[in-house]
Amino acid sequence: MSTKPSNTSSTDTDEPVQSDEELFDAAFEAIRTFNPFFGPDPLAKVESEPSAFQQIGVAMVTKPAVALRRMAGLATESAKIMLGVSGIEPTEDRRFAHEQYESNPVLRRLGQQYLAWRETVHGYIDDLDLGEGTTKQGHFMADIVTEAVAPSNSLLGNPKAIEEAIATRGRSLQQGFRNWLNDQANNGGMPTMVDTEPFVIGETIAATPGEVVFRNEVLELLRYTPTTTKVRKRPLMIVPPQINKYYVLDLAPGRSLVEAAVAEGQQVFMVSWRNATPEQRHWDMDFYVVSLIEAMEAVLSLTKQDDLNILGTCAGGITTAVLTGYLQAIGDERINSTSYLVTGLDWGDPTLLAAMISGANTGAVVQRSQAAGILSGRDLGQMFAFLRPNDLVWNYWVNNYLMGKKPPAFDVLAWNVDSANMPAGLHADFMTISAQNTLTIPGATEVLGEKIDLRQIKTDTYVVGGQTDHITPWEGCLSTINMVGGDAEFVLCKSGHVQTLVCPTDNPKAKYLAIDKPSGAKGSNAKKKRYTPDSWLEEATEHTGSWWSHWFEWLEKRSDGLVNAPKRLDSADYPSLGPAPGTYVHEKA
Repeated sequence: MSTKPSNTSSTDTDEPVQSDEELFDAAFEAIRTFNPFFGPDPLAKVESEPSAFQQIGVAMVTKPAVALRRMAGLATESAKIMLGVSGIEPTEDRRFAHEQYESNPVLRRLGQQYLAWRETVHGYIDDLDLGEGTTKQGHFMADIVTEAVAPSNSLLGNPKAIEEAIATRGRSLQQGFRNWLNDQANNGGMPTMVDTEPFVIGETIAATPGEVVFRNEVLELLRYTPTTTKVRKRPLMIVPPQINKYYVLDLAPGRSLVEAAVAEGQQVFMVSWRNATPEQRHWDMDFYVVSLIEAMEAVLSLTKQDDLNILGTCAGGITTAVLTGYLQAIGDERINSTSYLVTGLDWGDPTLLAAMISGANTGAVVQRSQAAGILSGRDLGQMFAFLRPNDLVWNYWVNNYLMGKKPPAFDVLAWNVDSANMPAGLHADFMTISAQNTLTIPGATEVLGEKIDLRQIKTDTYVVGGQTDHITPWEGCLSTINMVGGDAEFVLCKSGHVQTLVCPTDNPKAKYLAIDKPSGAKGSNAKKKRYTPDSWLEEATEHTGSWWSHWFEWLEKRSDGLVNAPKRLDSADYPSLGPAPGTYVHEKA
């Protein structure tokens, strides 16, 4: 790391002169404590590098012409709004869909003025020409402010809330205040997203029958009860993310990937991670890889097979890639094929999430989790919520507080708020992988003393991305098929992050894109072609239906035929430790 130049210079009085960066540091320190959602600054800098806040602040001072130009444009548009000749249509924004934003001249002008101001703020950040990563962080910070002050978030600026208050004779406002008090006491000040009462783990969600067949201090291994008389010979082991509970893949019956895979005759094993506490701060990537190898040994012993297929999801997919790379490096061939769901292994594209955990932010974020011993699941959930503030924050603010209603009862949202903590050691390793993009560099990632190179992985790979995924953008997921050495296939779903995972085969709206090619023949991609997002889209064909069915067909060809379903799920070496979903899934963050 380069050394930061001195921030002082001599004058006639020999007193130090503050640099622009120091001035903005001082200003930021004055306001950073007023941060009801994130606690300590999530965009803080390390000492030797300027933060995004600093870079934006310095640019604001050194480029006054940009501000003047944008202010002049806003003044012109404001005059048009006052005269009633502005072309801005508030009702095109769903927050202002109420007919009074069209018919009421005051509300119409209020919505127009807000939208003009918001456009000015974001246009101003673009005009500062700060580089793609810093610009994305700038828009993120601007969104936090601009979306918070939208007229629709206040009672007087929300005609629907006023109508509700009149219709209920004020009871909606009384209930909204109670909801607000409850969230202050029990939800870290964030509006509650979901009514969780209807969802009981092991009964209405995470309900696919099975047994816990292995447990170590890091994970439990669940084996699911077959529902077919014959099962695929080669077993399937699923590795979920460490930052959420596993059961997003086993939601309510009819919406469970596990249930559907079992119905297809797959022998399904699921990893259920333990919820880390500060006492487990030392659990790092090595620790997790060793625990997965122990789970693999249990799977292979129970099924009497020499190898297995493995599926990694989101952060669990990163761990799966590291595991697969390590086993390849030591000549271990117990993984037959690897599948990745919404997993980004290439962090080179300047997405918002990549920008937020790179450069000047990396050291501060790691220091915070090291001090606490964990990366708090609640804090991480709040950060993800503010990646889409309208949908995941202010939508519920209006519903819960202004309208006085309960949030919806929805299984995906119930899973989303059932957060899990990540130990500081693993968090630091994830930050290194993402900030330095080490998985794209042969030998840059080391696990258990071995340098890994994903290019040397020759097993078949299946990758799924979501077209509107704001957490792991599909372009980064696509890069995986260029990074691995074996035959690789990419499927793009027309959905977001979680909606991509939960895509039942009877979903009439489901669609996905895939490149049609001869299926099943290993080596059909022997002369490996590298794809860019544009070149992949040019060759891809749209299909109606769920990617689940497409993947099941792909997996069947790599499952080595059928055998009789087992009469029992455990064995003498791996006796049952209790019914699924086990005990670790019940641990709270």
